[in-house]
Amino acid sequence: MHRLLGLIIGLLLLLSQPLASHAAEVLQVRSATLLQVGDRNRNYTVQLACIDVAVDDQQRAQDWLRAELPRRRRVNLRPKGSADGVLIARVTPLGDELDLGAALIQEGLAQSTCLEG
Repeated sequence: MHRLLGLIIGLLLLLSQPLASHAAEVLQVRSATLLQVGDRNRNYTVQLACIDVAVDDQQRAQDWLRAELPRRRRVNLRPKGSADGVLIARVTPLGDELDLGAALIQEGLAQSTCLEG
């Protein structure tokens, strides 16, 4: 029984380790809704999906994102589309449950632009 449990735990660790080591990493917060992200050898721009930040809140939202996303913070991307070479995605820091767009809305720094349902 202990041997089977050890084998299962070892298999789970082996399967989960490559996923964590290849997560996208934040390289830079470029604006209140744009991130520069790196994934292995690729760098690309990601726009936070489903939010709009008012002009008056741009700097505060950008400062908030920088505080939440230090350089090299690993994130999970859930793509929603693309526009002009920019990936539009919901972005969730690994270890957190709330995506950044929803967090900005909760902080009062953004408005939702997507219909849920």
